[in-house]
Amino acid sequence: MGLTKKQRAANYFAQHRALLQCPICHEAMMVEENGTVRCEENHSFDMAKQGYVNMMTHPATSMYDKSLFEARKEVIDSDLYRAVYNVILAELDGDVAILDTGCGEGSHLAKLKESYASSMVASGIDIAKEGIVQAAKNYADMMWVVGDLAKSPYAENAFDVILNFLSPANYEEFKRILKPTGKVIKIVPQAGYLRELRALFFADSEKESYSNDKTVARFSENFDDVRVQRVTTTLSIRSELVPLLAHMTPMGWHQEQQIEAGMLTEITIDVDVLIGQ
Repeated sequence: MGLTKKQRAANYFAQHRALLQCPICHEAMMVEENGTVRCEENHSFDMAKQGYVNMMTHPATSMYDKSLFEARKEVIDSDLYRAVYNVILAELDGDVAILDTGCGEGSHLAKLKESYASSMVASGIDIAKEGIVQAAKNYADMMWVVGDLAKSPYAENAFDVILNFLSPANYEEFKRILKPTGKVIKIVPQAGYLRELRALFFADSEKESYSNDKTVARFSENFDDVRVQRVTTTLSIRSELVPLLAHMTPMGWHQEQQIEAGMLTEITIDVDVLIGQ
């Protein structure tokens, strides 16, 4: 009989336990056979049957629900972001330990791992439990954690690469858990990102345009060596993905109007890939 999801995840966590530290007392973690992650001070975090560990130390609410993560997975599975992955993959070298911060349902990280020729030890963290539940259900042999980088469950100098894909950053924590030779790769929207969708929602308002200047400036303040690579591609989009794309993006959350299948036939991915060392 094969291993259950929980047993398989427990093995993966045990194998890579050096990446973890207790978010309460910062001691090293051990992983028990049943998947419980425990530190020397006896703080413990149980593994869920889906194969993730909740290492939150305080309650947190997320605006993201199950339907949003399901929509996000379908859109990402259509490979709209392939050109972005190619830029990220070109930055990786040899065997790497990578952390996706704000990983949602884990699809970006899973795509990168399956496309990478060398060995990748991959972990994803998100404050939204719904996202991590789906990540663990869909993607085995990755370390999925519900957690908050402000009370981080990761060890110092643990990762070669920190990925921050269209989500908020915690630069102090990134620097602590990154190896001295490591890289932070942050993806931020550029002016044309999803412009067809923005035109539908925000025609003739200032929200139809977007600037990432402040985000890029803040990133540059935190790293000595910064490169910026722009990725722009316009792709045809399957009609049934259009409402899902609207649902997964913040601009769709407060809109009364319904976006229907077929309202768009193409979509622009336009992002800056910021690489900091």
